[in-house]
Amino acid sequence: MRKSVLLFLLASAFGFHSFAQATKSITLEDIWTRGTFSSRFVAGFNSMNDGRYYCGLDEKRNLLRYEFSSGNLVDTLLSVAKLREANGGQSLDFDNYSFSTDEKSLLLSTQTESIYRHSSKSVYYVYRLQEGKLIKPIEAKVRYADFSPDASKLAYVKDNNLFVFDLARMQEIQVTTDGKENAIINGGTDWVYEEEFAIWKGFQWNATGDKIAFYRFDESKVKQFNFAVYGSLYPQNTEFKYPKAGEDNSLVGLYVYELKTNQVVEVETGKETDQYLPRFSWTRNANTLAVQRLNRLQNKLEILLADASTGSSKVVWTEENKAYVEVGDDLFFLPDGKSFLISSERDGFKHLYQFGMNGKLIRQLTKGNFDLDEIYGFDEKNKRIYFSAAMRHPAEREVYWVDLKGKKPVCITPKKGWNSASFNSDFTYFLHSWSALNQPYVFSLCKADGNVVRVLEDNASLAAKLPEYGVSPGFFLNMKNSKGMDLSSWVIRPADFDSSKKYPVLMYVYGGPGSQTVMNRWSGGNYLWFQLLAQKGFVVISVDGRGTGFKGEAFKKCTYLNLGGLEIEDQIDIARQLKNQKWVDANRISIWGWSFGGYMSSLGISKGADVFSKAIAVAPVTNWRYYDNIYTERYMRKPQENGANYDSNSPINHVDKISGKYLLIHGTADDNVHFQNAVEMVDAMIKKGVKYDSEFYPNKNHGIGGGKTRLHLYERMTRFLLD
Repeated sequence: MRKSVLLFLLASAFGFHSFAQATKSITLEDIWTRGTFSSRFVAGFNSMNDGRYYCGLDEKRNLLRYEFSSGNLVDTLLSVAKLREANGGQSLDFDNYSFSTDEKSLLLSTQTESIYRHSSKSVYYVYRLQEGKLIKPIEAKVRYADFSPDASKLAYVKDNNLFVFDLARMQEIQVTTDGKENAIINGGTDWVYEEEFAIWKGFQWNATGDKIAFYRFDESKVKQFNFAVYGSLYPQNTEFKYPKAGEDNSLVGLYVYELKTNQVVEVETGKETDQYLPRFSWTRNANTLAVQRLNRLQNKLEILLADASTGSSKVVWTEENKAYVEVGDDLFFLPDGKSFLISSERDGFKHLYQFGMNGKLIRQLTKGNFDLDEIYGFDEKNKRIYFSAAMRHPAEREVYWVDLKGKKPVCITPKKGWNSASFNSDFTYFLHSWSALNQPYVFSLCKADGNVVRVLEDNASLAAKLPEYGVSPGFFLNMKNSKGMDLSSWVIRPADFDSSKKYPVLMYVYGGPGSQTVMNRWSGGNYLWFQLLAQKGFVVISVDGRGTGFKGEAFKKCTYLNLGGLEIEDQIDIARQLKNQKWVDANRISIWGWSFGGYMSSLGISKGADVFSKAIAVAPVTNWRYYDNIYTERYMRKPQENGANYDSNSPINHVDKISGKYLLIHGTADDNVHFQNAVEMVDAMIKKGVKYDSEFYPNKNHGIGGGKTRLHLYERMTRFLLD
């Protein structure tokens, strides 16, 4: 972009007026410990089977039932007092709840203990609503407990084995026996499937409750990673299987357990074992299983239909791509049993398609230069599919429906900003969540056509605080890189901005494939931190460069095989444009990011040493050879075949270029991006005589939170920027 154009855009945008005169200043304690800017949410919202009622938890954890049409409280399904009475007079604090299919029983999880990012284990109770009876079927903490369709049984994972508990007989049945820590997992997934395919519960009941399909992971050949957990005289050692780029994966099999015969059948998934089975689900036929199979390169995804009684399978659908195919939860089998819905990028954008059970295309249901985001489900009565999409702008989302004829989608949430929905069972009502860059969340109950029945939570008190604390509204800009490509961005500047003065700039980046930081949605803590920095004289800018999402497949996948190259080129490009603006302090342009963003900021301070004076990297990947294989190989292939590009864009190989100030932050118990990345980066800088700052957080994972940790982290980063 020409300098004059950028200056014109910024000067014009800065003409927007901010909120009223502030009476208070934002502090880090306000953001991270006092809850001054905490958003209120609608907790535990669940639609009941009949579509007429929904239930939710109040502040005291009573489970209440409401009528959709009137909003009236109908009754209390479970009170704290009744639960205490059923538990022999002892309080029972539950973390989560789920209904049985007939809604006569509740499954309550208590004493939940996290394993990795998503997985956990809990002590479970069954509460019979009509009888007011509480049952504790299993004494031990188990994983993923789930009712059978008739609520007569529970399935769960214990000690890496799959179990079934018969609630009528109060009898435990062990389905598998070979489960072993860091060796064999039955009914669950390994670390890398959980992190990169977002699947951790590895079993599913069929509709009739006579079969359970489940994964078996053999981790024997996967190399083990370990880190110390401090806090005792002799630190404990945590060990788990973590497949790094180019290394061996688990051998994954899929099996079906038949309850009547107590037999286990293996599902045929092909002779190739160096592959992925990232999803499986039951079709509308209780004896037919759909299995998704992905090759190691992740550029060929297939759907297999398997006979659950024999295990025999056949491929019915295939998607291939020159770069990669992404796995999601967009597969829906229609009630006619003759077709299914799935999303695809085959025309250059992510759209919705209908295929027959033989894999033949019936119809493309959505078209245009926009990407779908989330598919909410299928309204069987009206034959409509509800979904969200970035149809108006990549930074926004709207909720739509389209019928099976593929006519123009109908928008039911027209308000600009970020819209999402949670529908009731028969798609007659939905919980509408809406926010914008400068607007906290508003939750409304709406009819299926989008008309608001009532507002459940508008966060009005939080919105009223923003002008009191001098919040300066952020705004959006369309910038261009040196190639002339449009890049979305937002800007937050001091409320008293004066273009004749000079301001330090902080660029906030993530930049990973398909990601976005430029979104017209409320971002909570980070947004308030940027406002704090603006009050201290900073202009904060975020730019979604090449490789980010919701601008079509070509824009997203242009970084394939060269991860980090074009992405950092765009950040440096924009920084150079900023450096030449009269209102920018050219010696104080900083860059900050977390995870992939920390990787980007590390590249910025090295490859972009001529423009970035400071960089903060939180939990960064510093060498792609250290990261897991599913994520890294999806975008880079194996280092054995693309090693040059692994090395050319790993910050650890560019430390000699660092001339500015670099703050490296990491948690020592990060199971995702290992502390190894920071240690090796520091070692490389020492060998090259490069000065650096660092902060490590003992026993903290990738999120670096808990207690006063987040406050300490942001205090450290703020001091670094202000010094």
